[in-house]
Amino acid sequence: MEIGITTFVENTPDPETGKLLSSQERMMNLMEEIELADQVGLDVFSIGEHHRSDFVVSAPAVVLAAAAVKTRKIRLSSAVTVLSSDDPVRVFQDFAHVDLLSGGRAEIMAGRGSFIESFPLFGNDLKDYDTLFSEKLDLLIQLNKSELVTWQGKHRPAIANRGVYPRPVQEELPIWVAVGGTPASVVRAASKGLPMALAIIGGSPERFVPFTDLYRETYAKAGHDEAKLQLAINSHGYIADDSQRAADEFYGPYAYLMSKIGRERGWSAMDRQHYDMMRGPKGSLLVGSPQQVIDKILYNYELFGNTRFLLHISVGTLPHAKVLRAIELLGTVVAPAVKKAVRQQQ
Repeated sequence: MEIGITTFVENTPDPETGKLLSSQERMMNLMEEIELADQVGLDVFSIGEHHRSDFVVSAPAVVLAAAAVKTRKIRLSSAVTVLSSDDPVRVFQDFAHVDLLSGGRAEIMAGRGSFIESFPLFGNDLKDYDTLFSEKLDLLIQLNKSELVTWQGKHRPAIANRGVYPRPVQEELPIWVAVGGTPASVVRAASKGLPMALAIIGGSPERFVPFTDLYRETYAKAGHDEAKLQLAINSHGYIADDSQRAADEFYGPYAYLMSKIGRERGWSAMDRQHYDMMRGPKGSLLVGSPQQVIDKILYNYELFGNTRFLLHISVGTLPHAKVLRAIELLGTVVAPAVKKAVRQQQ
């Protein structure tokens, strides 16, 4: 199993002091986080795209290109690229540059986007939410497979036998499809034979088993090689040296951001009782000591048989030193133990 990190590069006030980092300071902290993840042997670092004030990164490929020249082995991915409101040609070119700079370590995680700010920003109609993604994903796949492209669709000008450059180091860039539990999205990824990343950020992981079962069944029925099937589970989490410290340190920033988003979407505010329930053995939050996080990742593996696990650090801005410690523990303690346990089960 591959183990890595996702981040939305949030920049929210410290819930106790009200201090807000500058965007530059938050970006420099991110560079240190990626470098450390590479040094401690993690497999993947993924960065999300947002177009709002509480998240810093709106162009993941730019940041990943900077990280490419600072790292040696770790794979570099978006999480996600909001493909519905972007140009697939430009997306492919951007990540081909990341691939060239990294020596073949770039990936694209494409999604429709759980936030909608990019749609009006780039002149897209939310009524086309699903068809935009479907059409643009087809074009991105074609660009990935062929240097010369002829293509015509509804939402973008046609392309008539044009070359798209540069080409990446890898024969094809890995394109993952990120889903949040919509059956149609699962079927789309499986039918096309693409790796799927499933976000589990609330409730019980068990309730997502039907989605991964659907993915496997559809993948096989479409005639794809089941030996090549790749499935990632993405969950919010945080690791500290002991359980209580992890719970206390993560709660404030997490509750701040989740409550803020909740107000926007009509959810209930996050309180400590709900938070502690989510931290339970079968909850969606992976917050605790290294052993607790090991146990939770292996619990997910028993449910899903996933080939990759990505821990989303952090949700709300944690002190930089604490994030670095969490990354260190994930790479040096958690990942080796999980990989050993998975090998023993295979």
